[in-house]
Amino acid sequence: MPAAKTSSPALICGDDEFAVKQHAKQLYQEWSEEIGGMDHEIIEATVSNSGEALAAVARLREALQTLPFFGTGKVIWLRDCNFLGDERVASAQAVTESLAGLAEELKHFDWARHRGIRLLISAGKVDKRKTFFKTLDKIGSVETFAGWSADDRDWAERAERAAQAAVRERKKEISQEALAELVNRVGPNPRQLDNEVEKLCLFVRDRKEIEAGDVHSVCVQNKTARAFALGDALGDRDLPRLLRRLDEELWEVKFDSKKSEIGLLYGLIAKVRAMLLLKELLREGWIKPELDYNRFKAQLQHVPADKLPGDRRYNPLALNPYVLYKALPQIKRYSEAELVRAMDLLLRCNQRLVSSGLDETLVLQQALVQMITPQAAAA
Repeated sequence: MPAAKTSSPALICGDDEFAVKQHAKQLYQEWSEEIGGMDHEIIEATVSNSGEALAAVARLREALQTLPFFGTGKVIWLRDCNFLGDERVASAQAVTESLAGLAEELKHFDWARHRGIRLLISAGKVDKRKTFFKTLDKIGSVETFAGWSADDRDWAERAERAAQAAVRERKKEISQEALAELVNRVGPNPRQLDNEVEKLCLFVRDRKEIEAGDVHSVCVQNKTARAFALGDALGDRDLPRLLRRLDEELWEVKFDSKKSEIGLLYGLIAKVRAMLLLKELLREGWIKPELDYNRFKAQLQHVPADKLPGDRRYNPLALNPYVLYKALPQIKRYSEAELVRAMDLLLRCNQRLVSSGLDETLVLQQALVQMITPQAAAA
């Protein structure tokens, strides 16, 4: 991401709303301190209709045309703009025409002459096909902060770096195990991650370092972490806890349209697959059982990547290292044959969920009981 040019407009945008707001605020403060004076303007640009969007653009035009009364310049911040993407308001013809007109004005504004005028725009998703974005990208600087996704291979590393930075800002330290547990609980959610760091720092008070026990005590588990909890109960071969977790997840399915029984099943498949892959890493001698998380994580960096599948579903290095670390003691509870059998049971469960009219809860419960029951006992 290029540094913002001080003599031309700067656009900070992206799906990572928290990072966009933090960086824009920091840049605004830096520019204001550098220029000095009292003429700086913040124009709120979170709108709910086209009329409000047009009013925000009009205020921006007025701010650009009004010379500073005090000092040698001023910073204009169009803050949290939500009509530069594909939103309903952004598609209104009047807004589109107004933004196109503003783009022309910015293109012909004498930024070299008015070096004290700084324009900062912060926004969420931006449509890069539109004239306004293309103009800013050409005459100014654009910084994009992509949101975190569980599908991104490096989301956990990015989350750990963000959490460490947030902890250090508050003059604290955090152990590697606590950091991994925190990221595992929060998932790819920057805003919640920062909130949880704030809670932890308040919780430990005068203590310098945050430990894993602190995370267990005060940090919430979001949907991603609760899904991990279902898999952990399976890995621990703890049937009562597994059935309780399943009931909790199935209850949420009733009220959350984004969740489904098939989704829960795929999460269990991912857990069993991770345990199988971990067994294979141990069998090949690429890693050794290690109780210390730092040393375990370091081992993964030396696993020969060219020996692993290109498909992320079957590549253990594509998984969150902490997920593998937590599975280490769990794989001792299953033989390789039992894990292979578990995958077969999950496949059958998938077929029954899709093609039969049986109760989904009963189908999942039966599959889990069969998976946890030792083969000898089942026979």
